[in-house]
Amino acid sequence: MSAAVAGFALGLSLILAIGAQNAYVLRQGLRRSHVLAVCLTCALSDAILITAGVAGFGWLVQSAPWLEPAMRWLGAAFLLVYGAMSFRAALTPGRLVAAEGKVVGLRGAILTALALTWLNPHVYLDTVVLLGSVASGWDGQRIAFALGATTASFVFFFSLGYGARALAPLFARPAAWRVLDALVGGTMWAIAAGLVLT
Repeated sequence: MSAAVAGFALGLSLILAIGAQNAYVLRQGLRRSHVLAVCLTCALSDAILITAGVAGFGWLVQSAPWLEPAMRWLGAAFLLVYGAMSFRAALTPGRLVAAEGKVVGLRGAILTALALTWLNPHVYLDTVVLLGSVASGWDGQRIAFALGATTASFVFFFSLGYGARALAPLFARPAAWRVLDALVGGTMWAIAAGLVLT
């Protein structure tokens, strides 16, 4: 039980930081658009990565020197484009009105969630390398540790996605959506800059 609690606590602390993935889940929750699919996609992706890390696949990231920079540049390019789209939505009133009536397809929502998860090199460092190395200290209790960390991902993403509905009255005003889109764009660009500059 102590290994599961430790895994939950560490997993939750790593995922709490507002990043591109979390901002996207929040936005989908506010729009009430494919919330279940997006939360499930993010949580299952984390579960796969955590399982890989606990199973000892952290060596792949460490033994393939080309993997980290390739993921960093791909992730930065994706975040720059996504951030630009968010800024465009925030600055164009006509697009905002059109977006309110536009329903993003399930396939597009899932692909975006997958890209924001798997193209982020930090997710490999957090889940595969860091959680994997900490789990190695729980000899004989790695499965419990992994279950705790995986549970933290499910709890966080579903709380964020469905908890966003409590903010719905605030986002009934178009100005609030503009502020959110600007914040999302700024977050994406800041993370992209960090990836390029490190």
